[in-house]
Parts: sequence; C-alpha cells; structure tokens
Amino acid sequence: MTAQHQKAQLFRSLHDSAAPLALANAWDAASARLVEAAGAKAVATTSAGVAWGLGAADGNHLDRDRAIALIGRVVDAVSVPVTADIESGFGATPADVAATVTEVLAAGAVGINIEDARTDGGPGLRPTEEQAERIAAARRAADDAGIPLYINARVDTYLRAVGTGETRLKETTERAAAYLEAGATGIFVPGVTDPAVVAALTAGIDAPVNILAGPGAPSVAELSGLGVARVSLGSSVAEAAYAVVRKVAAELAATGTYTGLADALDYGELNALMKG
Repeated sequence: MTAQHQKAQLFRSLHDSAAPLALANAWDAASARLVEAAGAKAVATTSAGVAWGLGAADGNHLDRDRAIALIGRVVDAVSVPVTADIESGFGATPADVAATVTEVLAAGAVGINIEDARTDGGPGLRPTEEQAERIAAARRAADDAGIPLYINARVDTYLRAVGTGETRLKETTERAAAYLEAGATGIFVPGVTDPAVVAALTAGIDAPVNILAGPGAPSVAELSGLGVARVSLGSSVAEAAYAVVRKVAAELAATGTYTGLADALDYGELNALMKG
C-alpha cells in the first residue's frame, strides 16, 4: 500500500458526524502550511482562492494545467491529506473529467470536490444523469490509479436556488443518491445552514454530508449534532485575506498610515514555517 493510498484511507475516516472534519480552505502553499500548523487534520483547496491567486476568475476560467500545478505545490507543502476543488472537472466531457482526476492523483491529492452547477452558459445545473456520468468517470480514473479517491459531489440546488423551497430538498436528495450510485463518496450542499434543512439533508442522504459555513452559521459542534460530517469555509478565508489587502492599501493611499498591519504575522515566524 502506497503512502498516498494510506492518506486516502485516513482522509475518508476523518468524515465522522461525531467529530466533523473542519476545513479552513487554502489557496497556496503558505496558506496550506498555516492551516496545517494550526492543527488541521487535512487541507482542502478553494477553487476561487486558487483562481484569484493565479490571476483568473472562479467558475472554470482557470486552465487545468495551472490548477494541477497549484495542487501539487499544496500537496508538497504539507504532510496531511489534501483534497482539491476541481470546479466542474476542467473539461466538457466525462473523459475530460477522468483526465483531470488522473492528473490530480498524480499531483498527490486524495480527494476532490466536483460541482454540478453549469458555468458553460447553460442555465441552472447539469442534468442529473450527465453529472452522474462525470462522477462515474472520475471514479473509474481513481480505480485505474489504485487510489480510493474521496469524491465530494457538490449539489448546488440551494446555492443556485433551484426550484422552490418545497421541491429543493427532494431534488437535492435525489441528485445525491444518483451521484453516490455513480461513485461519489460524500455529498456537499453549499448555500444552506438552516438547522432544520441541514438535519433533513443528513437524514435523507446515505453518506457523509459537507456543509459550507461562515459567520452566522451554526458552529461545528452544532452541525455535528445535526449529523454533518464535514464543515468547510470555502472561499471565505481567501476573501478575508484579500479584505486585509484592500484595507491596508486604502488606508495607505488615503492617510499614509499603517494601522491595518497591526495584526500581521511576524516575518520570521512565517519565513521559518516555509523552511519546514
């Protein structure tokens, strides 16, 4: 059994509603090291943060090669398992998704997020069967590589406000079932933090459920009580970091002062972390 195979098994075992996997998403090697140093058991990338840091917009505007290269740098920077947000799979066809997964595994990651929202100009979400085919292709690629890849299938019904409040839960659980049958390991439902809805999701999905959290959302402990196995912060950590950049730059331009830098990390501490 390879070290990557062992990391994949470890990563799967961390999805436990009794003690949810809490992920502060990273977007480069330095943020990944900071997350690991804080005690995280795994590192997840944020597609938005990765794209922004590489000069592109989120939403499948970043090319596959640069995304994979970044994933490799994050994997090399940490010792814990890494799961990569691959947006829609960086390709139009299931074969493209399989090729992406093959490269993600070659870069050393042991998990992926793959979303069903359309960013190709079409409305809403991909048809369920089409997305299931893409997930099945990802699973076959992982099986061919001999790695038990954690496929976190994202269902964007709530994030994109698909259907009505009455139909959304049903469509979400139906999509989740189809994705799991196709080879997904867990289900990610961003855009919902209402405790009653979260509890209904975890009750209706026969797999670990991932919820996107942030200010105003229930705590990790509260989400654990609702049956959630994974809590992630998505792009919000990168957004907070870039907010500091804007605040400091605006203060410097407006007043020539530097108070926004008061809580900056110490140069020596950060530099030493990157030598490790």
